[in-house]
Amino acid sequence: MRIGIVCYPTFGGSGVLATELGKALADKGHQVHFITYQQPVRLNEFNANIFYHEVRVPTYPLFDYPPYETALASTMVDVISNNKLDLLHVHYAIPHASAAYMAKQILKKTGIDIPVITTLHGTDITLVGRDKTYAPVVTFSINESDAITAVSDNLRSETYKWFKIEKEIEVIHNFVDVGRFRKKGIDAFRRVIAPNGERILLHASNFRKVKRIEDVVRIFANVVKQVPSKLLFVGDGPERPAAESLGRELNICDHIRFVGKQEQMEDIFAIGDLFLLTSDYESFGLVALEAMAAGVPVVSTNAGGLPEINVHGVTGYLSNVGDVADMSKNAIELLSNEELLARFKHNAMAQSDRFDIHYIVPMYEKLYDRFL
Repeated sequence: MRIGIVCYPTFGGSGVLATELGKALADKGHQVHFITYQQPVRLNEFNANIFYHEVRVPTYPLFDYPPYETALASTMVDVISNNKLDLLHVHYAIPHASAAYMAKQILKKTGIDIPVITTLHGTDITLVGRDKTYAPVVTFSINESDAITAVSDNLRSETYKWFKIEKEIEVIHNFVDVGRFRKKGIDAFRRVIAPNGERILLHASNFRKVKRIEDVVRIFANVVKQVPSKLLFVGDGPERPAAESLGRELNICDHIRFVGKQEQMEDIFAIGDLFLLTSDYESFGLVALEAMAAGVPVVSTNAGGLPEINVHGVTGYLSNVGDVADMSKNAIELLSNEELLARFKHNAMAQSDRFDIHYIVPMYEKLYDRFL
C-alpha cells in the first residue's frame, strides 16, 4: 500500500503514535509518506519505504496568521497525485481532518477518490475541538471521513458526548514497541542520577497545565521524606518555571533534575522505579504505557483512558485528580516494599504486552484494506 500520514511532528502523543505507526508499516513493506511542517522527532532513522514531504507556508504582509490549513491541503493534493497514494491517514482532527476533506474534494475533480481515515487522539476532542470557534468544522470534517478511529474507549465516548457524530467510531488503542523498551538500565547512568542508590521517580510530558506537574513535585516532596529518592523530569513547557519554583520553596530542588526533551526514552525508563502521571485528563496515556513496557509501575490519576491501561493494585495505583495525599501514600508503599515493587514491575510489563505494536498495527492494516 501507499499510505499518506498527516500528523504533528512534535513530542506529543499523537505525533509519536503516528510516526511509530508509519515506521512499523514501512518495516512491513508499505510505502509511507509523512506530510507535515517539519520532520517528526521520532523519524530518526533511514528506511527506504519512508518519504517525508514538508508543508511550506509562504508568509505575506497581508496575513497576520499564515494559512497553514490551505498550504497543508495543497501539499496533500500534490503528494497524493504525484505518488499515487492509496489512502490518507490523518492524526488529530485539527486542522488535519478539515484539510484532508478539502484535498479530497480537489482531487475528485481530477478523477482521484482518496479514502481518508481520521484518528482522534485527545485534546482535539476534549479541549480544542470543543471550542465553539472550531466545533462546527471539527464535527463536519470528522463526519466526512471515510473511517474514524479513537485511541481509547473513553475518547470514543467523549466524542459522541460532545459532537454530533453520525458514523461509527472504532477503537484502536495506542500501542508500544515492547521490544524497544525492554532494556537493561545503564548502571553508570543510574549512578549519576542516584549516586547513593536512591529510588528514581520519573515524569515526562509537555508540561502544560493539564498535566498538573506541581502535583508531581508535591508527591515527591512527601516521598523523599520517607524514601531516599530522586525525581527526573523529562520534557519542557509552560509549567516548568512553576515546578522549579515549588521545588525551591519545598527545599527539595537538590533532589530534582530537569533533563528537557528527550528522544531515547527507553534509556531513561530503563533506570526508573516509578512513573508519576497526575493529569486532569489523558485520552490514553501513551507515556505511561511506554513506562510500563520498560517495567516501571505507574501512580496516576484515574482520568480519561488511564484506567484502560493502568490496573489499580496490579500495575500501579489510580487516585482522584488532585489527591496528592493518596498518590503519595501509594508511591511510598510501592517504593518501600522491594517484593511488592518487583511484582508490580513484572505486572506492568505483562500488561504492556497487550498493547504491543505487533498486535495493534495489523488492526490498522485491516482497516485500510476495507477501502482498497
